[in-house]
Amino acid sequence: MKSLNKNAVLLIFCFSFSVVNAQHEIKPEKGYTPQIGLMVDMLEELKDRLTEDINDLDQAETDYLFDDKANSIGAIIMHLVATEAYTQVETLEERTWTVEEREFWLIAAGLGAESRDKLKGKPIKYYLDQWDQVRGKTLKGLKAKDDAWFAATIDESMNNHWAWFHVLEHQANHMGQIAMVKKRLPE
Repeated sequence: MKSLNKNAVLLIFCFSFSVVNAQHEIKPEKGYTPQIGLMVDMLEELKDRLTEDINDLDQAETDYLFDDKANSIGAIIMHLVATEAYTQVETLEERTWTVEEREFWLIAAGLGAESRDKLKGKPIKYYLDQWDQVRGKTLKGLKAKDDAWFAATIDESMNNHWAWFHVLEHQANHMGQIAMVKKRLPE
């Protein structure tokens, strides 16, 4: 039997360590159809991880901009909430934002100069409370749907499953951005 090289041993060790020390098992959330339940489990896991990572930020950390093109952690969270709110009304309610909703969410949707200017001065709890409210509506709406709806095409090349996958991947993407901003926070 050939002996394994050092890289192979390290790879096996890392894989074994990560499997043995996995923090979460993806299982359909109870009360939902199987495919939607899996998505809910992943959405909730990611939200919990992000919340745990930023829950204790003070006001200066919540609003911190490391340069003139950066986004604050508060603005990024509000951006995630706006994306979920948009997907929620488009897929679950089959409508577009009202004028009032558009006025409230559009600032965060774009993450630009306006969001840098207007999304500040609120504690991290404000942004997390907004997320909790939107997520509550999302969970209620998804509970009322089934896997046939989840697989249904809503646009030429998109189904409801992909729309909610996009919310998930969007949150994961910005999770990295938040980690980078946290590393740049002043001591």
